[in-house]
Amino acid sequence: MKRNALKIILFGLTLILRRALNKYPRARKHAGSRTCIAQIKLKDDSIGRYYSICGGRVVSSAGIHPNPDVTMCFHNLETAFKFLKPGVSQAEVIHAAKNFRVVMMGKDELVVWFMQLLNLTQSGGWEFGTKMPDGTTRFTTNTNGGPLFVYVKDDKIVRMTPIDLDERDAPAWKIKARGRTFMPNRRITANPHALCLKSMVYSEKRILHPMKRVDFDPNGERNPQNRGKSGYVRISWDEALDIVANEIKRQKQKYGPGSITIQHGSHHQWGNVNYYLSSLMRFGNLIGFTRVHHNPDSWEGWYWGAQHHYGNSLRVGLPGHYGLVEDCLKEAEQIVFWSSDPESTNGYASAYEATQRRFWAKELGIDFIHIDPHLNATAQLFGGRWIPIKPTTDAALALSIMQVWIEEGLYDKDYVATRTTGFDEWRAYVMGEEDGIPKTPEWQEPETGVPARVVRALARSWGKKKTYLAAGGYGTGLGGACRSATGSQWARHMILMMAMQGWGKPGVNFGNLQIGAPVDSTFYLVLRAIWGK
Repeated sequence: MKRNALKIILFGLTLILRRALNKYPRARKHAGSRTCIAQIKLKDDSIGRYYSICGGRVVSSAGIHPNPDVTMCFHNLETAFKFLKPGVSQAEVIHAAKNFRVVMMGKDELVVWFMQLLNLTQSGGWEFGTKMPDGTTRFTTNTNGGPLFVYVKDDKIVRMTPIDLDERDAPAWKIKARGRTFMPNRRITANPHALCLKSMVYSEKRILHPMKRVDFDPNGERNPQNRGKSGYVRISWDEALDIVANEIKRQKQKYGPGSITIQHGSHHQWGNVNYYLSSLMRFGNLIGFTRVHHNPDSWEGWYWGAQHHYGNSLRVGLPGHYGLVEDCLKEAEQIVFWSSDPESTNGYASAYEATQRRFWAKELGIDFIHIDPHLNATAQLFGGRWIPIKPTTDAALALSIMQVWIEEGLYDKDYVATRTTGFDEWRAYVMGEEDGIPKTPEWQEPETGVPARVVRALARSWGKKKTYLAAGGYGTGLGGACRSATGSQWARHMILMMAMQGWGKPGVNFGNLQIGAPVDSTFYLVLRAIWGK
């Protein structure tokens, strides 16, 4: 039954292609650009049909062509039927491709061309873009740096701009705080790197075809000493693939299969080729390799899955996260940007949406304090008190602030007593009972360069006001990329400081994920769990 059904489907594809060519100019133009014989068949050659496409016309014949330009080969009847029957499941298509149940053979450019032609049988009549008064057509693209409008004329990009939202888009959210109502602008912000995409597309340095060093001979002198010095010459795709294949063979023969390494990103299911759950690992297993697993996380696990447990979705790409915006605007009295410059270190897949929120905080009279060796961009834009500090000395400053809190009773004693352990030992160290050295503001001044009077003023202000701590910079997991921080030691002190101030209470929070610089959300959630909030 299925065998006959597959034969009917393959014959019907001829009629579908002819209909598309007659009805859709885009499909007709595409089909007329090349001449190709495309074979669709089962692996055992028991069922097949080939399609001759020439001059924008299609004819087909049942059977197996002796020398097709492109071949779509299915592992078995079941796979072919799932792939080609009407109402195909995209999940089945991806599963078959990842597991080599269907393979495409032929020159890459012809394979892509033929697949595009098949897609045009469904999408050839779709209208794309919006006609603009200046003769351009406006398209929309989602980039890693924010969504953009792309204006095109004569198949060339004219300009790219951030998206403007209109009445057809979803309404903006609103936050009411201290008698004010705040709503984001109806215009998307974009990361500078996204606005450079036009230059990248038309750059004379863009690599459009395979190249190799002029003095590199894979079968002779390789001249590795000239890497980065000698020029390059264009080669064919066939030659490039031959070089790669032969190098794999040479590597295995000379050094063994373990000498070949393959690594992958944390997005385990994002693609069919270069990801963990893809043909990449299958290929590696076939040739033998050493797997490089550079981190133990899984976006599908800690991010997409875990958000259903902790009840909040943190944006991808290290943006100014929004989960605590409302609490900050309603409750906070002060924000301390400690080694934090979100205006300069916003995430790779985000833009400047958090800038507006920081302006809201200023409008509400929330004090801004910046601790950084440099008068950074955030401090310059928003103002407030800048406390310069010598690089890598933050731990001493943090200790002295906590010393003032303990000495003057400016910490949340109930929180410390009920939510933490080991405070007595920590108090003994800070107050000098353990080593005879009280960690006073005067003690830290020679090391940090911050005057003792400034430290006391900061400690008292922090201890008496609901304070958000914006700690760390882009991609840090707390202090790893900070200008002034000393890594894990500094991070531990930031945690201790927030614990002493009743971390998680209204207006008192850590990481400042929506107003200040982003902090690695996995670390943030683990720490919140440790401290019982």
